[in-house]
Amino acid sequence: MTEAKRSKLWMRRDDLEGLAEPVCPEGWFIRTYEAGDAPAWERIIAASFGEPISFAGKVAERPSYRPDRVFFVCRGSEPVATASALEPDEPETGETDAGYLHMVGALPACAGLGIGYAVTLAALRKMKEDGKRRALLKTDDDRLPAIRTYLKLGFMPDYREADHPMRWDAIMLRVIREGERLPRLG
Repeated sequence: MTEAKRSKLWMRRDDLEGLAEPVCPEGWFIRTYEAGDAPAWERIIAASFGEPISFAGKVAERPSYRPDRVFFVCRGSEPVATASALEPDEPETGETDAGYLHMVGALPACAGLGIGYAVTLAALRKMKEDGKRRALLKTDDDRLPAIRTYLKLGFMPDYREADHPMRWDAIMLRVIREGERLPRLG
């Protein structure tokens, strides 16, 4: 099976209690979506995912979309990272008490500054504010920096398909080889 045809990997965080306040570099801040932000969102996501993705098609047309659920880290007036706090739309989740972390990305020029962590934390706090008790997300095998961030934020692999344990083992080996300290699984 090729990487392009693989199913998404799931992760979950079963507790939204005790989330810290997000911290950005000095002079940077977090805000929610404002009218006219779609091109900035699309620029961030295209840079993060390597392909153009429509804000309308991927976020704004989802039933759980609200502008106050889409977060940006801004450097001055420029949005440089984004994350959305939506609800799962896959009926198989059956988890009405879960929020869905969606479309997390940051401009490559800002890598390593902790802004992906900060914007994701803002989205998780919004889920908690909206009454959610846990969080879900989907990711791809090759999004190692994002996976590291999710693990640091308390997400754990959620095996939903037969090949997921093997794929997660390979990902964890790559992360360990790169010297990251991670929480124990299981």
